[in-house]
Amino acid sequence: MGRVFVAGSINMDVVATAERHPQVGETVAGREVLYFPGGKGANQAVAAAKLGASTALIGRLGTDSFATELRAFLDGEGVDLSLVTDTADAHTGTAIITLANADNTIVVIPGANGLVSPEDVTQPALAKGDVAVSQFEIPLPAIKAFFERARAAGALTILNPAPARACDKELLDLVDILVLNETELGLLANTRLRENDDIARVAAAAKALDAGRAKVICVTLGSRGVLALAGDEHHFVAGRKVKAVDTTGAGDCFVGALAAQFASGATLHDALIYANAAASICVQRMGAAPSMPEPDEVSEALRSEGQIH
Repeated sequence: MGRVFVAGSINMDVVATAERHPQVGETVAGREVLYFPGGKGANQAVAAAKLGASTALIGRLGTDSFATELRAFLDGEGVDLSLVTDTADAHTGTAIITLANADNTIVVIPGANGLVSPEDVTQPALAKGDVAVSQFEIPLPAIKAFFERARAAGALTILNPAPARACDKELLDLVDILVLNETELGLLANTRLRENDDIARVAAAAKALDAGRAKVICVTLGSRGVLALAGDEHHFVAGRKVKAVDTTGAGDCFVGALAAQFASGATLHDALIYANAAASICVQRMGAAPSMPEPDEVSEALRSEGQIH
């Protein structure tokens, strides 16, 4: 069984809940303030670790109280932190989240995440069968160096280009599996996609995306499920009907679950079904990293729909 290495951000999420989101220039009364471990890298690492994969996180923390809390949490979830560096001259990454009616707006302050370097990410000894995962909340040169090391070792590479931004084709050429949502796909493909666009339009946008040599383009569609294009093959897994409470960590849960499945040798189709079920459990709970499911929860969800795993 392979291992999962996640190079990415580690944040403390400061969540303000309210009845609705404010308009520009408007103040609304909130309900409460909550603190949750987060950051796309940490979220994905926790998801993979909780779902049974041997998982190491590569990144940076500050030396503040948030860093202490985050280390304790991640260690408790079984994530290997030996490649996480404390940085004295930067604060720990922080995300300011407004949550209303299960939808969120997020402002991320990178802090120490912005100092992750190519030297940081080339330390792990990757091997064939391992899975290397990253996102766009750390500097692009570090991601490129990480994937170059992974490609040389024969490891599978998964990129979650979120938040979406321009990147060079050399980086995309190092990606085996690209996982992104409709908004990110629209931005990278230079086309406008809406949440209610039909699957054929989403598929056309994915085909038009200049994704380098990525073997698989996987588009998460929220409550509608997930679409994956692998050459001429299309895989669509419908979303599960659940009552969403907080969608903040759903995409990261999907990515982490997908990585764990590939590390265990699963096929693309089986991995998509499993990750889709995991994400549907995640959205039923508050918080990002703390909402990641256990393996028995995912297995039960699949059994309840006749998809034994």
